[in-house]
Amino acid sequence: MYDLFYKLNALYNEGVKIHLHCFYKDRSEQVVLNNYCEEVFYYPRNTGSKNLLSGLPYIVASRNDETLTARLLQDDHPILMEGTHCTYIINDERFKNRKMFVRVHNIESEYYQQLYKFSHELKKKMYYLLEAKRLHAYERKLNKAVTAFWAVSRKDVSYYHTEFNCDTIEYLPLFIPEWKMRAPEAMGAYCLYHANLEIEENEFAVLWLLDHVFKKLAIPLTVAGKNPSKKLTATIRKHKNCKLIANPGEKQMQDIISKAHIHVLPSFNNTGIKIKLLNALYNGRHCVVNDAMIADTSFSSICHIVNSAEEFKERIQLLYHQPFSKDEKKFREDVLQKEFSNETNAKQIVKWVWESWYSISN
Repeated sequence: MYDLFYKLNALYNEGVKIHLHCFYKDRSEQVVLNNYCEEVFYYPRNTGSKNLLSGLPYIVASRNDETLTARLLQDDHPILMEGTHCTYIINDERFKNRKMFVRVHNIESEYYQQLYKFSHELKKKMYYLLEAKRLHAYERKLNKAVTAFWAVSRKDVSYYHTEFNCDTIEYLPLFIPEWKMRAPEAMGAYCLYHANLEIEENEFAVLWLLDHVFKKLAIPLTVAGKNPSKKLTATIRKHKNCKLIANPGEKQMQDIISKAHIHVLPSFNNTGIKIKLLNALYNGRHCVVNDAMIADTSFSSICHIVNSAEEFKERIQLLYHQPFSKDEKKFREDVLQKEFSNETNAKQIVKWVWESWYSISN
């Protein structure tokens, strides 16, 4: 989680003493977290099917731990919950008067509705649909139970305002690596789609590009990302102008990004901010996206926006022989620097938690 890790670093630099509680499923302890936290505790997720019967969203019910609850009750520190996933304690009356904040990563009910749409397995579709319905009811309940929310997109702020009549939600941009503008000038070598390929929406995007955009283009496409399925791997192999790089390491991925000439990044949902787009904007050349990819961002002036398959083809053909210029790079840098400052955003969190009207109202 880019946002969480770099938020820890930024808050530490502001003198905040952090007691971090992490749920895990299949990850080991991360020693690097000790550099920024007073304490780090780990809890296994309760992933049994019984959580489907709890009435709560599964992503919430599976993050219930009595040891965590007991530790949180030992003091009266403010609590920041990362995502709707980690908000189980709002159901406990003992936290009723506690100062609690939620970092909204997505409108989770909308996100699960999108997963339902893109899944082809009946069992998964049923789970996603049930989770979407439960999450919508839970998000409404959550609105009344916590001190305030901080959302990663303005769209999510607007949603909470209109859907839940919430007046305690603020926009807080993503915390990102200390990226400098390293987008190479001149020419790159190929088009690139990079993402976590085990996510169904991302696989759908690749298949759409293969079938509707690159099928009759002589321009090379590289697809890079985590855990591609057998279906996706086999489909890419059928296209002579396409190449798959499965599970690249971080250093290799950044090298792949820097050598691409066009980042082709369609999205088929408009939830949240896509870190892959930010990575491409800081470290890559031309970015061709659709409206959903940049929904409710300030990126419209630094991306090439198209929507239909034919428009994608035309723009790719135009840009493939067009160098990425020094002026384009400078303009992009100016746009990004206005919004993404970890130091500025960490100072804002400190103000909200310890200096704002929230402190008085609680």
